[in-house]
Amino acid sequence: MAKTKNKRPDGRKPSEMRKIEMEAGVIPNAVGSARFKIGDTEAIVGVYGPRELHPRKIRLADQGLLQCNYDLMSFSVSDRKRPGPSRRDRELSLVSSNALSNLVFLDKYPTQVIDVFIQIPQADAGTRCAGICAASLALADAGIPMKGLAGSISAGAIGDTVVLDLTKEEEDWADGATDIPLTYSPKTGFITHLQLDGEISKKNLFKAIDMGVKAAEKIVDMQEKTLKEKYKGGAVE
Repeated sequence: MAKTKNKRPDGRKPSEMRKIEMEAGVIPNAVGSARFKIGDTEAIVGVYGPRELHPRKIRLADQGLLQCNYDLMSFSVSDRKRPGPSRRDRELSLVSSNALSNLVFLDKYPTQVIDVFIQIPQADAGTRCAGICAASLALADAGIPMKGLAGSISAGAIGDTVVLDLTKEEEDWADGATDIPLTYSPKTGFITHLQLDGEISKKNLFKAIDMGVKAAEKIVDMQEKTLKEKYKGGAVE
């Protein structure tokens, strides 16, 4: 596969994402919610709050806190994980919070917290990115003021071939694959999250980042369309 630029296990081209589905307003009792599916990876997000943050000693006088809770559900993968939050779940909760916090006007919510619950009922790689995409859409659905929506996607390399949106099969490639999850907000022009797992040349790293940014822009276009369809063409902040 490393020598082939046009063939992947599922037949996609190197720069092609898996099929995407998304919808807003999927949890009736949440302030805002969304579902995001890319290939066989699915994320469902509920947003609650803002509410007063407890305990009082961790409150910030001049801004609020965006608190994400990522949960890879025990039945989401073939090798069932132990129920309850794992070390990886806690890490990706923090990654998701950091990726989105700079896009929310948290100064409007001093001493308060906005809770974002990310659940992954089905996983085939790219779960953190799917969760962030769903969370961005859910925050907008909740009417939380944002500087811009965010698209999140994984790029990377399999051998010398730079590819977009790796599957689990590709991540587990015997000779080693490189995974580069990133989050980009077109309206701000900022990459708010970038990770690297594996080895890659400088040239291919920049190619992968550029590929990921362009894909994130397409995801945000889809998010905006989803919101406009739900709110019948109303303005999206």
